[in-house]
Amino acid sequence: MLILMKNSATREDLIRVKKKIEGLGYRAHEIPGAQRTAIGITGNQGKVDPDLFATMSGVEQAIPVSKPYKLVGRDAKPENSRIDVGGETIGGPELAIIAGPCSIESWEQLIATAKAVKDAGAKFLRGGAFKPRTSPYTFQGMKEEGLVLLREARAQTGLKIVTEVKDILTLPAVAEVADVIQIGARNMTSFGLLEAVGDLRTPVLLKRGISSTIEELLMAAEYILARGNLNVILCERGIRTFEPATRNTLDLNAIPVVKKLSHLPIIVDPSHGIGLWEGVTAMALAGVAAGADGIMIEVHPHPSEALSDGSQSLKPERFKELVEKVRRVAEVVGRTVSPVSPGVAG
Repeated sequence: MLILMKNSATREDLIRVKKKIEGLGYRAHEIPGAQRTAIGITGNQGKVDPDLFATMSGVEQAIPVSKPYKLVGRDAKPENSRIDVGGETIGGPELAIIAGPCSIESWEQLIATAKAVKDAGAKFLRGGAFKPRTSPYTFQGMKEEGLVLLREARAQTGLKIVTEVKDILTLPAVAEVADVIQIGARNMTSFGLLEAVGDLRTPVLLKRGISSTIEELLMAAEYILARGNLNVILCERGIRTFEPATRNTLDLNAIPVVKKLSHLPIIVDPSHGIGLWEGVTAMALAGVAAGADGIMIEVHPHPSEALSDGSQSLKPERFKELVEKVRRVAEVVGRTVSPVSPGVAG
């Protein structure tokens, strides 16, 4: 059930409706919109009678919601959500450009990459300090030391930090540093972790699981919103199919479908989607053409020496060429890419 409030509804009207919902034993979720506010109801096992709210001051309409996701859907919020990340926006007209190494390996590697991606036009630095890997014997990241390096890289470049959280145990340390907390594909159904980041208000980048449907992705996001954190960015990063020629199959279909079903922004990760550096640019351009709100690209100064995902990482000069091509496609689809400030990095 969604309670749509009138444009003229006062704060007192909202409080009265929320108290009535809570008095019935349900949870009330306030969803601010550009024109009006909606209040989502969760926790009900059956239908809620719309007449309970129809005559309340400030209420315009009570709408039953048939989809299992009540808060991430367009019924809850018809207009697109824009996620504020420390003054930068993901989900607005400007495409979010996120780039950096899969894993932080050293200070020299990180700062060189950070300066290069900023010089090319990125506003967000991705970098893994904690790295969940398929094999327990491969490089697992620099962990806490990597977070220290990320903090220093932000101080020197001004880039916003996007980094992955591995589990609830490491969440407090990651949350202290991250401007955006990434939930990796392996953890999309780690429901305790989803609830834990939902209790924060830090923006969350939620990656689609490798074998997850679009509805399962939206339901994972619902876990986060249901705990009160409305700052969620979805990420299509490729799904597992029968095709062995590429690492994954980048599901470009998911982008317009998600945009139809949900108000949350969605970005595309072509690096993981194809797993081959030669195809990353083509898939990034395709993602932007399909309506993605941003791209996340793996960049490494020396991909052949990378401790993880070197085969899908771009050299800085290739990343710069990619951004220039993205800029041209963005113009065609009515989006923008932030102009590069002269002299930001060498």
